[in-house]
Amino acid sequence: MALARAATLLAALGATLAYATDIGYLAPPGVPAKEFPSPQRPVAQIVSPSRSAEEHRDSLNEAGDIARLLELKLGMTVGDIGAGSGYHTVRLSRLVGPAGSVIAQDVTRDYLIELGKRTERLKLTNVMFALGEPHDPRLPASSLDAAILVHMYHEIAQPYAFLYNLAPAFKAGARVGIVDLERPTSEHGTPIKLLRCELTAVGYHQIATYQLTGGSGSKVSPGHRCLWGTRRHSLITSGGRHLSEKPRIGKP
Repeated sequence: MALARAATLLAALGATLAYATDIGYLAPPGVPAKEFPSPQRPVAQIVSPSRSAEEHRDSLNEAGDIARLLELKLGMTVGDIGAGSGYHTVRLSRLVGPAGSVIAQDVTRDYLIELGKRTERLKLTNVMFALGEPHDPRLPASSLDAAILVHMYHEIAQPYAFLYNLAPAFKAGARVGIVDLERPTSEHGTPIKLLRCELTAVGYHQIATYQLTGGSGSKVSPGHRCLWGTRRHSLITSGGRHLSEKPRIGKP
């Protein structure tokens, strides 16, 4: 019995090490963080790979609302930025189907390792994993039809650099949806005015803003969405700068 337990433990450890080896950066470094100003507001700490129970989020149709507003379809490649435990990753995987793909990106390697195990258990074969840096998601150029940043924007330590380095990953016409609470960043939210300010400073173009029902968040697109108490609103934007431009950040 003890030998069997040891063998099981060894196999589990081997699987974890394999995931750790496979997970890394998918692109060369972008523009260094030193080229950008630091945000003039608090940055929340990363405290958990998930925000709330998945059953509760499903009851609010969170994933369905995001997919509808971003017009996500079969065959698309979608980035789940700050994927955490993978609530959206696994749902996006089924939505885009075998002809599409999901890139689950996070700055915490352990989260991606656990998400890799989850997708393997669920037999999801169209998910890739991308380790990022606080100022750079390190995603391949022209790889994404859309991206989502759900309940994590307030945790981005270098938002100007991060948004600038994210833009090259988008295909022409791509959108990004940002979902967050309508509350101060120190309280794990992002006020919609602040979000507009920071995105505009880096050259993103707003498409639309949405007010959502339920109690869990907001959305932006290049696509963005954020939440106020039990009310949510969403902002959809598109990337508008030329990637050959050097960073030019306006005063927030």
